[in-house]
Amino acid sequence: MLSRHFLRAKVLQEVYAYHCNETSSLLAAQDALMHNIERLNDLGSMQLAMLLELMSVAERVTDDAMTKFTATEAERNPDRRLLNNEFLRRMADNYELKRLTERVRNHWGDEQPMFRKIYLQFLDSEAYKSYMGKEVGFEADKDVALQLFRVLVNDEGLRSTVVEQSLLWEDDFDQVAQYIFMMLKTLNEENMDEAMPWPKVYDSRNPAEVEAVEFAKLLLKETLGNSVRNNEMIKQHLKGWEFERVALMDILLLDMAMAELEYCPSIPERVTVDEYIELSKEFSTDKSKLFINGLLDKVIIEMRSAGRIEKDARGLYNPDLFDDEKEESL
Repeated sequence: MLSRHFLRAKVLQEVYAYHCNETSSLLAAQDALMHNIERLNDLGSMQLAMLLELMSVAERVTDDAMTKFTATEAERNPDRRLLNNEFLRRMADNYELKRLTERVRNHWGDEQPMFRKIYLQFLDSEAYKSYMGKEVGFEADKDVALQLFRVLVNDEGLRSTVVEQSLLWEDDFDQVAQYIFMMLKTLNEENMDEAMPWPKVYDSRNPAEVEAVEFAKLLLKETLGNSVRNNEMIKQHLKGWEFERVALMDILLLDMAMAELEYCPSIPERVTVDEYIELSKEFSTDKSKLFINGLLDKVIIEMRSAGRIEKDARGLYNPDLFDDEKEESL
């Protein structure tokens, strides 16, 4: 499931694009947000397709070695345990995964030498030797498949090929890879079959995921719709600084935080403050976290006095709620 931290980052990207394009509109920004969230499924499909493509290349490498005139005894009679990996075979046989990866697998046509190199290197690795020494079974097959996935998503050449498809995927790649890895870990012998609905990065069939995306859409709408009013409040609390000299990203982060404080009553204030401090570390300057923390402390007091912050029972500061939200954003 998409974490709220990740969704906040996606909203920040759209807010930044909106402010850099004077002809943009709220409707266009909302459409772009949903398009980019839905395209995360394409990114996830491309990463999964890496595993399927690697096994296709492995079959060809093995068959080519068997037919060489100078083939060794080991090449003529290869150990096909990895090629017959049950976990990867079940992935390849899943109806929905076939459909999801059918389009994106075409992108790997020119990358055959890269997959070949990765496969041959893996055959010489300690991970492969350990796998071959384990008892044959689904769990051993699953473990080595996860190791292969980690190898593939950490290959710079393959990563470059993927992120060329979208400007935003450079920032999204690691988050989606982590999601796919954790999703693969949840699969087991009982729930993994041909007809299983394949989990997506964003799955509109899941009410919890739809609710999370609704949060992102609300945050985008209220950030853009209230930026003028919120910026006036920010200006009042700048001491020794001109508003125009403040980094644009810091202003946008403050705008988002203020919108979330006002329009998301179930999210505790402390969670909101900490989330935007974390985002400032990822997207702004080294000093931004102190600036944003200090400004939000002042702004929150004024917003409370003006009745703009009214938290429901879930939004009142509670250490347990705080811990849940922070865990979700990892």
